[in-house]
Amino acid sequence: MGRGDGPRGRTSAFWAGQLPEALAAIGAPAQGLTADRAARLLAEHGPNRVTVARRHGWRLLLGQFTSPIMLILITATVLSMIVGDVIDGAIILAIVAASGGLGYWQEHAAGRAVDALQARVRVCAEVLRDGREVAVPVEEVVPGDLVVLHAGDVVPADCRLVDAERLQVDQAALTGESLPVEKSPQPTPVEADLAGRTNALWMGTHVVSGTGRAVAMRTGRDTAFAEVAVRVTDRPAATGFQRGLTRFGLLLVRIMVVLLVGIGVANLLMGRPVIDSLLFSVALAVGVTPQMLPAIVAVSLSAGARAMAAHRVIVKRLEAIEDFGAMTVLLTDKTGTLTAGNVTLTASFGVDGGPDREVTRLARLNAGLQRGFANPMDSAIMSGQPPIDPALRIAEVPYDFSRQRLSLLVDEAGTATLITKGSLAAVLRGCTTARTGAGVVPLGTVRDRVEQRFAELSAEGHRVLGVAVRVLPAARTATPEDEREMTLVGLLAFQDPAKPQAAEAIDRLSTMGISVRLITGDNRHAAAHIAATVGLTGEPMLGADIASCSDADLPDRVAGTNVFAEVDPVQKERVLVALRSRGAVVGFIGDGINDAPALHAADVGMSVDTAVDVAKQAAAIVLLEKDLDVVADGVRLGRRTFTNTLKYIRVNTSASFGNVVSMSVATLLLPFLPLLPRQVLLLNFLSDIPYTTISTDHTDPEQVQGPRTVDVRAIRRFMLVYGSISIAVDLGALALLHWWWHTPTDVFRSAWFIQFTATEIIVLMVLRTNRTFLRSRPSTPLLTTGALLIVVTVALPFSPLAGPLGLGRPPLPVLATLVALTLAYVAANELVKRWVPPDQLTTAAPRQLSRR
Repeated sequence: MGRGDGPRGRTSAFWAGQLPEALAAIGAPAQGLTADRAARLLAEHGPNRVTVARRHGWRLLLGQFTSPIMLILITATVLSMIVGDVIDGAIILAIVAASGGLGYWQEHAAGRAVDALQARVRVCAEVLRDGREVAVPVEEVVPGDLVVLHAGDVVPADCRLVDAERLQVDQAALTGESLPVEKSPQPTPVEADLAGRTNALWMGTHVVSGTGRAVAMRTGRDTAFAEVAVRVTDRPAATGFQRGLTRFGLLLVRIMVVLLVGIGVANLLMGRPVIDSLLFSVALAVGVTPQMLPAIVAVSLSAGARAMAAHRVIVKRLEAIEDFGAMTVLLTDKTGTLTAGNVTLTASFGVDGGPDREVTRLARLNAGLQRGFANPMDSAIMSGQPPIDPALRIAEVPYDFSRQRLSLLVDEAGTATLITKGSLAAVLRGCTTARTGAGVVPLGTVRDRVEQRFAELSAEGHRVLGVAVRVLPAARTATPEDEREMTLVGLLAFQDPAKPQAAEAIDRLSTMGISVRLITGDNRHAAAHIAATVGLTGEPMLGADIASCSDADLPDRVAGTNVFAEVDPVQKERVLVALRSRGAVVGFIGDGINDAPALHAADVGMSVDTAVDVAKQAAAIVLLEKDLDVVADGVRLGRRTFTNTLKYIRVNTSASFGNVVSMSVATLLLPFLPLLPRQVLLLNFLSDIPYTTISTDHTDPEQVQGPRTVDVRAIRRFMLVYGSISIAVDLGALALLHWWWHTPTDVFRSAWFIQFTATEIIVLMVLRTNRTFLRSRPSTPLLTTGALLIVVTVALPFSPLAGPLGLGRPPLPVLATLVALTLAYVAANELVKRWVPPDQLTTAAPRQLSRR
């Protein structure tokens, strides 16, 4: 099918012309699709996805062999086979294939496990199917679906608007517009640019306020979002762990290049065959390169994700696990984390300060007739109450975060009345009068009394809203401009008490090196009350203070602040960025429409499964329960995952570095290659097998007590310190084997092969902990695979494979020598650990911020 005949061709300029023409172009009925038709369209067009997040199938398998060093090795091996060394080349290729297959199997299994977990947290879209409104995963939206949109919904496809009520959409991801755009069904010119197509909705944007219905015209890779995905993708910047691994990889590349060139030149100067010299050099370069690192990281992260899922934490983006464990500051709203999350309407007060049922009645009309998005305040108002007759609804001015008000135009005994509810400050801005027991009076005469009552209720921990009315006798529509010259009728007081265990959870996080900070749009009095209840001390920093503070001064101001109140979405993001600029690893918990920018900007964006769709989509981690104890459990598991991944990096790197330097020196001292290329590759392959179980390993309590990040300079020091011990033992073995025992070449290679493999496995058991290795038990899979590998390695020279591999049978005195050297190696490592613990040399604590 040609491009012009596909969905893109049929929906060219779908925003122009009349709506029936646009629907006819894709054969979409005005009343929505049937379930059977939607299933056929899904099979035809495929899932509604822009990109594939991870390599699968043959791409994943091919990726195991496409690193530059692996391609050089394969090329050199093929050359050696061409010039006649077929058996040697075949053995090398078999080892390379086995190594790549092991990596593929590990990554594939990890990927399937993660896919299953992430399926538990899906963003859904409301569509009409068979005449009923149903929720379907965004991936299953097809061209022709009639999509129903409310505030907080993501736009699941490129759509043509059918009808709308005060619909405002944030499309900054595509157009860069800083403010939401109001949408209407009216056709727009065919030449209008993306921002000017006001009757079109675009995949990757989200609804800020209002409601609407729209027909999906383009899905998946036919959308505008797909066209510009390279530069507007929602994927956050690389995590701290990823940046650390990148720096680590560059370090290894530099080492590898020096070895590749140096050893190759040395072998050529000593008159050894060119192909053999090249293969040996490349094999050594492969040896110092942890080619299993992607697989080990994938396995560790997927195992960590499964463990976290068992503790009610779903990881959407695996890389975030490491930063989750490294988190030093947690910014959180109060609802549901510090409070019970069960909002109740405790009282309705008139302007005079006494209880007022009329205020309650008006609030119920406002809450019960609104069609925006469900929120705890409206749910509390309508709790236990019968539904409001929808015939009373005339029009709505939806809530938005700039006005901070929600207005309903309702039929009050034949008269159109605007009922407005919102933050007291926002409502007061639109009022000129107030209704008291003595009648309607100018607002100025009672304003001080109202604000004093507001402060008293807030200081007691109440969330307070204002209610106002305005009679508009002949109105059939309402706009934000109508929210003026209103009459204040009273206050609504809501209560959401602090969780009894919140203070304990904050203390638990504090002992783990994480500073919890409250950041909320609520007023300073309510925020201070909740903060004091849960043990967060200090004066709140207000949104106005943040707004007046320069970017240069803000980091110092926020460093010691525990409570931020009356902040808007932009100010939340500024606080977060300021904390990060001081070296903090910042987590942010948000579940609202206005939390998406901060969720993107955080090192670890967290939401909950009951959050609005745009918050769940922006978050890297979704909590199945909004509770700080759940966060603490997740952090502990994240640190365990990080610790086990670092075990592979530090032990494999130091052992490989030691082995490669030892073989480089041996190349200069011996009249023959110390190991054949196939033996080097087999050594590298076998020693990687136990690392595939590293994700199951136990961690010592002190290893997960505090936050840690990758420190490349520390890893380099570790490599030099512990690699030097390995080099000393290797060269001691060389001296004993060659000059003391005068072993034949094949026996020498066999003995060195056994020693290299056995010592790397044993040193893994030693250096996996700061403790004496007998006081820290490895996991059963790690211990079992390590022990089996040592047995296999010792048995290889005595097996039928010894001949093809070039291994001779070492006599008993030689084996006894290797045992003695191995015991000396363990003793030396344990001795050095007392002065330079392994964890100290491979990680660094993120910068801790002061707290008041």
